Amino acid sequence: MEMKRRDFLSMSAAGATAAGLSAIGVTLAGPAGAAPAGSLTEVLYLTGTDADHTVNWDFFCTSGRGSGAWSTIATPSNWECQGFGTYNYGGTPVPGENGRYRHTFTTPAAWAGRRIFLVFEGAMTDTEVWVNGTPAGPKHQGGFYRFRYDVTSRVKLGQSNLLEVTVSKESSNASVNDAEREGDYWNFGGIFRPVSLQASPATHIDRVAIDAQASGAFAIDVQLAGIGAAGRVTVQLRRLDGTAVGAAFSASVAAGATKTRLTSTISAPQLWTAETPTLYQAEVTLYDGAGSPLHGFTQRFGFRTVEVRNGDGVYVNGRKVILKGTNRHTFWPTLGRASSPRLARQDIVLMKDMNMNAVRMSHYPPDAFFLDLCDELGLYVLDELAGWQKRYDEGVGAPLVASMVTRDVNHPSILFWDNGNEGGWNTALDDDFALYDPQRRKVLHPWTTFSGIDTSHYQSYSSTVTKLAGSAIVMPTEFLHGLYDGGAGAGLNDYWKVLGSGPRAAGGFVWALVDEGVARGDRGGAIDTTGNRAPDGIVGPYREREASFYTIKDIWSPVQLASPTYYASTFPASFDRTVKIVNRYDFTNTRQCTFRWRLVNFAVPGSAATGHTVIAQGTATSPDIAPGATGSLALGLPDTWTGADALGLTVTDPTGRVLSTWMWKIKKAADHAGRLVVPVAGAPAVTAVQDSAGVTMIAGTTRVTINGSTGRLSGVIRDGVAVSLTNGPAPATGSATFTGLTHFADGTGWVVQANYTGDLTSVRWRLDSGGWLRMEYRYHRTGEADYLGVNMDYPESKVRGLTWLGDGPYRVYKNRMRGVTPDVWSKTYNDTATGATGRQYPEFKGYHANTYWANLSTTEGTITMVAAEENLFLRLFTPAVGASPQNATVPYPAGGISFLDGIPAIGDKFLPANRLGPESQPNVATGDYHRTVYFRFGA
Repeated sequence: MEMKRRDFLSMSAAGATAAGLSAIGVTLAGPAGAAPAGSLTEVLYLTGTDADHTVNWDFFCTSGRGSGAWSTIATPSNWECQGFGTYNYGGTPVPGENGRYRHTFTTPAAWAGRRIFLVFEGAMTDTEVWVNGTPAGPKHQGGFYRFRYDVTSRVKLGQSNLLEVTVSKESSNASVNDAEREGDYWNFGGIFRPVSLQASPATHIDRVAIDAQASGAFAIDVQLAGIGAAGRVTVQLRRLDGTAVGAAFSASVAAGATKTRLTSTISAPQLWTAETPTLYQAEVTLYDGAGSPLHGFTQRFGFRTVEVRNGDGVYVNGRKVILKGTNRHTFWPTLGRASSPRLARQDIVLMKDMNMNAVRMSHYPPDAFFLDLCDELGLYVLDELAGWQKRYDEGVGAPLVASMVTRDVNHPSILFWDNGNEGGWNTALDDDFALYDPQRRKVLHPWTTFSGIDTSHYQSYSSTVTKLAGSAIVMPTEFLHGLYDGGAGAGLNDYWKVLGSGPRAAGGFVWALVDEGVARGDRGGAIDTTGNRAPDGIVGPYREREASFYTIKDIWSPVQLASPTYYASTFPASFDRTVKIVNRYDFTNTRQCTFRWRLVNFAVPGSAATGHTVIAQGTATSPDIAPGATGSLALGLPDTWTGADALGLTVTDPTGRVLSTWMWKIKKAADHAGRLVVPVAGAPAVTAVQDSAGVTMIAGTTRVTINGSTGRLSGVIRDGVAVSLTNGPAPATGSATFTGLTHFADGTGWVVQANYTGDLTSVRWRLDSGGWLRMEYRYHRTGEADYLGVNMDYPESKVRGLTWLGDGPYRVYKNRMRGVTPDVWSKTYNDTATGATGRQYPEFKGYHANTYWANLSTTEGTITMVAAEENLFLRLFTPAVGASPQNATVPYPAGGISFLDGIPAIGDKFLPANRLGPESQPNVATGDYHRTVYFRFGA
């Protein structure tokens, strides 16, 4: 059954598929708007409206799975995701794989006298169409673009009609294959965007192109069709609720006219930005010479001005903006490139939750509803013509530019057009964009310098600094290439210090938003990322939030802490109940944000609870800080604030979305250790036995053996159960030569002293009467090192989970320390190899920052570890990585558990860690180190 729309007054502009059809004459008014005068374009959907709402067509696939027989297929869709054909990644063509579609439909008899178009929003890749056995027109080539046929004379009104479509997965035009099918991404086939019939009056408005400037100057180019006699075009601007803005204005059109331009000026319009996405609508009506309305048309738009000021930056409405963005493929594991407003909204909300304000359409124009939602929710957009390192020839490329720009021209979210990517641009097409864009947006060549903007990809930190000292604006359209757990957030803190502010800085776009993992129907739904080619995302294929999500959210928050001191997880001694903050918004004053504080106490080891308990909370008065300025936030804490374990501060934007949450620990490691490591009154004294194996200290049912030849822990028994924590502490880097061991009673405890030469100098063990084992060690190290500290062994197979007080819940690297929060966290053991199937987040293994205490749950009972000093990194085992991690991997020390003072940085796909900035350099040891860790075994 076809889906019919006579008008769209009842449809929400938020994500209606029809909204994207307005560029070719479909009327869309706001929910409360008045309908424009005159007949409206009517739409009959032949497929479903999107991937969430499909219609079955007859289908025949010529090769691969499900081929050789007629069946049915949901449309719109990619046929690989429906059980047909062959999965293939870019550069591995499947010649001869075609899909043949059949569908019958009935055209309303009331459409007599109307001009009827058959509209395809997108089909991969070559498309041939027949209506009632007659070709609808020439074969369309290009998989990501709207195309249409005038089928007025081919359809039978009020009767059944037959639509036949053949879609070839590979194009017969070599340059189309070069531009679209040779890219570094999955290739799909099929009618993956909607197909509709659209009926307009014979004399009608074909499309419009709007130029609405921040000054209030408004111009609209109205394309006309079928103007057999003189008439008039009238425009009324309205808010989305239908309220008129200014007076209507009009222009006469002569017989045979195909275009007219109308202009007006609006006083003090509300301006569109990514922070304030205010939209208007232009109600356009075509009248005949007698003043009778013939056709009505409504188009959304926003007042805003985009400038590229050479050698300076990108400006919106007269203010410099910094683009904080990512590259997005239209992709879902079970749908391929077929999408829906629901999925589009989910991705936009995801990006905005990361405090992004921009997105690049890599590497093709998206669904029209995605751009509608960018307009509505507020994202700056780079809209891209396909061409990944290879280009379209001019003959096939020119109509694709026309299709893309005429469809997308009225979206205020679009700041730039991209002509291909990484050499995939045909310079002969550069001036075509302006033919259809009265705003004359700049055209970019992503990967090089064009239009005064250097968009170079995957520059090192040092080369980025060098470029910023040059003459061009710097805005990399791809940087910090994610792979598994590397890149994306790792290194961003340093890059953003230079890309996020200063002369010629305009921001940049991280590669990429999602891991492109296909749920393979021929492999039981297993996720396939083709090795290391597709797991590049900040989030997983089903939008699982990985650690870099939170790092980016923190670094790109428009409200930032003014001093690095405040990013420490403990308070500076000078804290006076105020926090200095920087407003990194481009247009929003912080008085529009909300600041809420809370004093909390953390859960304690052994309790069933995790997280924290709020003991006091309040809302601070929002400070008046202009964009770009620094000011103070007075929290208004009670005098008793120092009695809490920690202070939390959350800032939300004017819509209530959380921008940042900070948690500062008031109580230090020593405070928690003093609270947890306490003697047991009345417990019997600790004794010791020395034999050929070493010294065994005994406290009640706890027995701890220190090896007499190494000074290391060699055995633990608690309540008759052996605990397999052994062979430590061993230096994580460097040497330790054992020189001797002594032991003696120490009040209610027993001490075993082990001495060494080399990097590790001494270890003092002490078991107290309550069963707490103290490990106090000293080492000396200078120079560069991947990691600093000591290791111990524990069998990974015996581990079941971890509960800990420290930064979490995600693991960290030296160059990805932001985005984690102090709290009591818990996670079950998992062996997730990042980039593999069966992802589980957060990953269990790796480096964990600022650990105060940790309960390791094992098959041998609980092992409790407590730090006596600040800044301890707890390392848990060595994570696996996916295939060919390139530079997106880090070294790990020996053993399974480590207590560290320094950890390594991680690289991204293309660059090793040491090229990603100051935070990514190796640790530099500075001499003597001393640390104490307590252990308790069992309850």
